[in-house]
Amino acid sequence: MFSAFWSSSNLPPQTKLGVLPFDPWVLGCAIALVLTGFVMISSASLDVAMENNGTPYYYVIRQASFMLIALLGAVIVWNFPISFWERSGHWWMLAAGFLLILVLIPGIGKGVNGSHRWLPLGPLNLQASEVAKFCMVMYMGGYLVRRLHEVRSSWKGIAKPTLPLGIFCVLLYFEPDFGALVVLMGTVMGMIFLGGMRFSQFLVVIVSVVGLLGAVVGLQPYRVARLQSFLDPWQDPFGTGYQLSQAQIAFGRGEWFGTGLGNSVQKLFYLPEAHTDFVFSVLAEELGFVGAAALIVLYAILVVNIFRIGRRAEKMKAFFKAYICYGFGIIFAGQALINIGVNVGALPTKGLTLPLVSYGGSSLLVSCAMLAVILRVDYELKKSQFSPSAADGDSKLNKTGKSSGKRTQSRSKPEAQV
Repeated sequence: MFSAFWSSSNLPPQTKLGVLPFDPWVLGCAIALVLTGFVMISSASLDVAMENNGTPYYYVIRQASFMLIALLGAVIVWNFPISFWERSGHWWMLAAGFLLILVLIPGIGKGVNGSHRWLPLGPLNLQASEVAKFCMVMYMGGYLVRRLHEVRSSWKGIAKPTLPLGIFCVLLYFEPDFGALVVLMGTVMGMIFLGGMRFSQFLVVIVSVVGLLGAVVGLQPYRVARLQSFLDPWQDPFGTGYQLSQAQIAFGRGEWFGTGLGNSVQKLFYLPEAHTDFVFSVLAEELGFVGAAALIVLYAILVVNIFRIGRRAEKMKAFFKAYICYGFGIIFAGQALINIGVNVGALPTKGLTLPLVSYGGSSLLVSCAMLAVILRVDYELKKSQFSPSAADGDSKLNKTGKSSGKRTQSRSKPEAQV
């Protein structure tokens, strides 16, 4: 299994000359982000870990363990052909819904600061909303392949996936996890739009969703307080605006080139959650504008190349592969944009991690699983391009651009299962 991941021996002979079995930009950016995150978590968490756990390396050791688990998980996920995910998408959606229900059951779900989002699994607390994002993308990719004609021609095709999405959103609301709710809704809408939804319909959906989210915010007083503090954090810098004002101080101290790695002052119990939600502020303080801009460039390169792989899949009529790449690309772009926006004060405070960088096992594990699927898509596309007989049975549109509504059976030899 591991040899298949690291070698190109499974590719046809003509691909071994100048063509890698993986996308170097996606893999390179992902490795750079994970290592940057590990360094910044190590810097930001030493004093907090010493105070809370009696050892400065508590979070460092745990993050290193999470990285190993995520690497193992990515290798396992990579070895499953994409056809497996297409066939089982609805089962993964049901599994994710079951996990979202479990976290709300007293005695099973773990609560932190009033939120019930985690399932304790030994050393790892599994965040159900992270798994839900992965599973919803798999389900939506299969749905768009099966019902693409309906999506492009009528409201019925758009309305059908709102039922499972609505159930997920209700469960996320009760956790509560408003940040994951926004990302999930944005991902589904983005996938439907990229699938060919008419722009007029898209505008109606956007207006409706914005109105719904506004109503959800208004129902919770603490969310209204967050919104008010976001508009002017210095009106109450020691109350509702504390996190945002401390984050802005970190950016101000960083200037162009930063105070130097390990020299952050804000991480010394001034900035809450310095190694998780606000790790980008610590990075900006220690590495300055140059370091913060370099991290943003890494995310931009990663997302652009994920969409490039998806576009190549669409051109090759591998529509399921295209849509899941689009979905994962939207998740990476959306979460990074929201987290960085919160850190710089452009968005209200939300409990969303910075993908591949922030401390946390669930986020890192699911992010690496998404990347493994994307790299598998790239691998299979190259395999199909250089050896068409090896292509798997991805569903395709007919010549009129309409979905047949049935899965197209592969005419080629099936890929070896794990």
